[in-house]
Amino acid sequence: MDSFIGIRFKKKIAKRFQEFSRTHFKSHTEAMGTMLDFFFYNEISPKEKLGPTGRTIEASIKKRINAVIAIMRDMEKTQTKPTVAMIESLFQTEAPAKKPLILEKKFIEEKKEVRFQEKQNPNNEL
Repeated sequence: MDSFIGIRFKKKIAKRFQEFSRTHFKSHTEAMGTMLDFFFYNEISPKEKLGPTGRTIEASIKKRINAVIAIMRDMEKTQTKPTVAMIESLFQTEAPAKKPLILEKKFIEEKKEVRFQEKQNPNNEL
């Protein structure tokens, strides 16, 4: 079994470390070893920042999405809708109004159905 050594920490930092260690690891030794390994293998310093956090990334993505939505709405208003309206107006064909022919007379249209017709006799030829 390995022997222990005492290291002096300020009381506030020691309490923070103990709480962190209890929530994530089985022992304080395992917690400290894992943290040291993390910094050693990833070749980073504990003092340097790793970049934006999840909240800042989310906020910037939301801003970009809102900007894209605004651009698309503007394109729809200024380009798409007017273009569609012009294309629809080109393809709309109205039936031309029916104009009567010059030779056609109006009374032909008003012709009434004949109620009585003469019976033609095939034996009676004129």
